[in-house]
Amino acid sequence: MTLPNLITFLRFLMVPGVIYALLIGEMVPAFAIFLLAGISDAVDGFIARQFNQQSELGSFLDPIADKLLLVSVFIMLAILDYLPQWLAVLVVSRDVLIVIAFILSYLLTQPVTVNPLMVSKANTAMQIALVCVVLAQLAFDLSLGDLSTILIYLVTVLTILSAAAYLRVWIHHMTGIED
Repeated sequence: MTLPNLITFLRFLMVPGVIYALLIGEMVPAFAIFLLAGISDAVDGFIARQFNQQSELGSFLDPIADKLLLVSVFIMLAILDYLPQWLAVLVVSRDVLIVIAFILSYLLTQPVTVNPLMVSKANTAMQIALVCVVLAQLAFDLSLGDLSTILIYLVTVLTILSAAAYLRVWIHHMTGIED
């Protein structure tokens, strides 16, 4: 068990905390927990790379913890009407489709290696930025103008592009077609 894996486990434990804070309308703790989870993600990655503590377990747990946090918060913010419900459906559907494709390729004995694409990294960054902006506005009664709206459209476009890019990679993998 490496230190980065322990930090990742702590991030898993932060998910119920941020969800509960949102449920009871405590936006400052929700923002703080979400921010702490984001910082912990950066810290565990830094430690893993700098101190040669990368592990196979960590390579699976880290993205799962990230997605669990983001998907849970997107769903909650949509349920609470702080984000459009269609956006939460889009974000969750993309992730579910990627997981289904991964499982299907495994079941068909053609396991695919999942490497994050640049568009996917940009998508995740914009999702995090959107959640941070929305939670900061709620926690501190801020008015950030059209920033949330701009981020909503960016997340929408990047989510669609990311889904299409992963679908293309998956189809090429499954059919053996190369570019």
